Amino acid sequence: MKRVAVYCGSREGKNPIYMEKARELGKCLAQEGIELVYGGAVVGLMGAVAKGVMDHNGVAIGVIPEKLKTVEVANHQLTALHVVKTMHERKAMMADMADAFIALPGGAGTLEELFEVITWAQIGYHQKPCALLNVNNYYTPLLSLFDHMIEQGFVDEQHKQLILHDHDPKTLIQGMLKTTPQSE
Repeated sequence: MKRVAVYCGSREGKNPIYMEKARELGKCLAQEGIELVYGGAVVGLMGAVAKGVMDHNGVAIGVIPEKLKTVEVANHQLTALHVVKTMHERKAMMADMADAFIALPGGAGTLEELFEVITWAQIGYHQKPCALLNVNNYYTPLLSLFDHMIEQGFVDEQHKQLILHDHDPKTLIQGMLKTTPQSE
């Protein structure tokens, strides 16, 4: 696992723990020698995870659509910043560059990116680890939703197992280093 795509919010959230854990995740990635690929912004959790990487001499690569360069405020202090035309290009480039995926808290865009890579793992397009950094139990309702989808017959139990999760960045990364999800 040489490079991880991190999906997360361009906002800070209401609890300071979100920013703290985003910076900590960045630090852990850098300390493990794992490069960051992320949405390329300097604001919110996106900026915090990149800062955590850069402050610890890691590699941070941003991918940002032209339209969001001013909205999300592109981070020009990165190892590399790729400006693409569309969100589809952003997601494709990030997925291609990554050996694994982590979602920090975020909004609809974060969930959309997360579900896309989980779906790809489910149908066998990749066997890259997909993980949730469950800061402040942010993703606990989502994990419960997976249980409900399984109970209702729309998701197989094995597909929930594709999603690694932990509240601690270091423990999550260590688990990802040991695991490769299996798809059907």
